[in-house]
Amino acid sequence: MTMLRAAVIAVGTSACGGLSAMAQADGIRTERVQFAAGASSAIVEDGIKGYQTVDYLLGASAGQSMNVSMATDNAANYFNLIAPGETDVAFFTGSIDGNQYEGVLPADGDYTVRVYLMRSAARRDEVANYRLEMIIAAGGEQASGETDDALVAGTQYHATGMVPCKQAKGQPMGQCDFGVIREGGGSGTVVITAPDGSMRAVFFQGGEAVGSDASEANGGAFKVKREGDLSIVHIGHERYEIPDAVIYGG
Repeated sequence: MTMLRAAVIAVGTSACGGLSAMAQADGIRTERVQFAAGASSAIVEDGIKGYQTVDYLLGASAGQSMNVSMATDNAANYFNLIAPGETDVAFFTGSIDGNQYEGVLPADGDYTVRVYLMRSAARRDEVANYRLEMIIAAGGEQASGETDDALVAGTQYHATGMVPCKQAKGQPMGQCDFGVIREGGGSGTVVITAPDGSMRAVFFQGGEAVGSDASEANGGAFKVKREGDLSIVHIGHERYEIPDAVIYGG
């Protein structure tokens, strides 16, 4: 049960589960999330544009614990949670409550994780690339990552702070805000926010930066080198200096 140790589910493929496409209704694409045998979590990496919406269906039982979290490169990208038997009324609203939910489920049936853009962003035909983790644990177990870190109040992050960064060629190094979701053992996601408000997610496994949410087709070629206790991450012309303490804690 971990965000990065579990294999990532690209749309339609998975090493820890799968997604089966279902018919679209009212312009909403629906995918059923299927966990691999013995697995309690699934991870989806996908994107939406404008008014596109995706519903992820997860079958669960009353008394089980659910944890859903999302990292995204668009601050107007959220998810809602809809209980079995409901179609639009959400018991968790991301735009109000944030992109992290954890709780005990009240009923048996299919729960819907609805991913969308806020109307103002949808009107501008914006794009959001997101990484969504869905965990369902047996009754009495806690559906959370394998780390003892407490979350920073009001966020989905285990720690926040600043790291050296730059976004353009020839630009001097500055400071960017970050939030990290730790999954234990040096694995997790570091979400970096530039001074202009743009966001970048850098993914770690076993203490090593292994990728980002940038597309190489858009100039986001990913490179990383180690200098002491730093991971020097280059994504196109962007540069981020991420200390080991960010991903390991301490």
